[in-house]
Amino acid sequence: MKIPVSLADCADYGPATVTAAMERLLEPLGGMAAFVRPGQRVLLKPNMLSGKDPQRAVTTHPEIVRAVIRLVQQAEGRVAVGDSPGVGSPLQVARRCGILAVIEETGADFAPFSASVTIRPQGTTFHELEIARDLLDAEVVINLPKLKTHQMMGLTCGVKNLFGAVVGMRKPRLHLQAGSDKAFFALMLLELAEQIAPALTLVDAVTAMEGEGPGSGDPVHVGALLAGTSPLAVDTVACELVGIDPRLVWTQKVATASQRFGSRRDQVSLCGTDPETLRPASFRPAKQTEVNFGLPDWLLAPLKQSLSARPQVHKGRCVLCGLCVRHCPPQIMTVVKGSLRIDYGRCIGCFCCQELCPQGALHTRQGLLLRLGSLLKGRRNSCGG
Repeated sequence: MKIPVSLADCADYGPATVTAAMERLLEPLGGMAAFVRPGQRVLLKPNMLSGKDPQRAVTTHPEIVRAVIRLVQQAEGRVAVGDSPGVGSPLQVARRCGILAVIEETGADFAPFSASVTIRPQGTTFHELEIARDLLDAEVVINLPKLKTHQMMGLTCGVKNLFGAVVGMRKPRLHLQAGSDKAFFALMLLELAEQIAPALTLVDAVTAMEGEGPGSGDPVHVGALLAGTSPLAVDTVACELVGIDPRLVWTQKVATASQRFGSRRDQVSLCGTDPETLRPASFRPAKQTEVNFGLPDWLLAPLKQSLSARPQVHKGRCVLCGLCVRHCPPQIMTVVKGSLRIDYGRCIGCFCCQELCPQGALHTRQGLLLRLGSLLKGRRNSCGG
């Protein structure tokens, strides 16, 4: 049986527009009552990467959060909202991105994501994970990601958003454990999503992010909401919606290779709006950060710098705030004589620095051969090849 995913058009963030779109979106799935029973503890997990204005498309828009809170309350669920941001305290970030005001106005609870619980999932690659107690205490988890590009994984949507279940500085530890192996990190994300198993994943794609996401990209209007019971299946449709090749999204690539159900479009039953009617005229993916052409290690090693990407400092924007230095998983960033230095020999290519920089002062610099490959691919596409 195929996994159902619903898609609805939503032209803007006006409260009436969002409410109507949300009802159309959930109707094929049975409405909110199909996921929430009276009296249940429901945890909404939006994307609260950092405390930026909602217009920047970095976080889930407050009106999306408001609409879902109202629907859960109508189903007589007890609502809490929380996330573990990359920079700043959860309360501070929630206030700055407008979500805290919505929580207070609707009478929902704020989940601080301050305490962690160690879980030991059976039959997984990561034998021990530390997850926010707020998530584990909830009877129903509703995943509310923002559709954005991601420098390391290619796309952050349903699966990647659940990485916010890992509290604070435990995130860099997992990055360090995975090292430069993007497939290994993607597998961890998939296993984490399977462990949390949200009842519903509902994606804010009214305004998405293209380019250097997830924190420094550009807002792009898509005008859509997506929903489904499987974060992976929802991500499969999200790729189709914005025209991203799933092979450029590491969670999709690893899920397909490991034959996870929902990773292929023919395993998904799409209802609602046709994605072709909502697909933006252009959508810039994140820059490709690694390619190996299947070369053996002994040949790949000397070419690694040319075949991969690395973060590069935009000196005109860098204010030496030190956030990247403190949060770098391998601790290879330093401030020396008034400038930011990066030890590229030990860089694992996680792009946490680019993701968390509040000034957008870190960019992706592709190696020579990687830039050449992207150029040739672009020319081939423009010629219809």
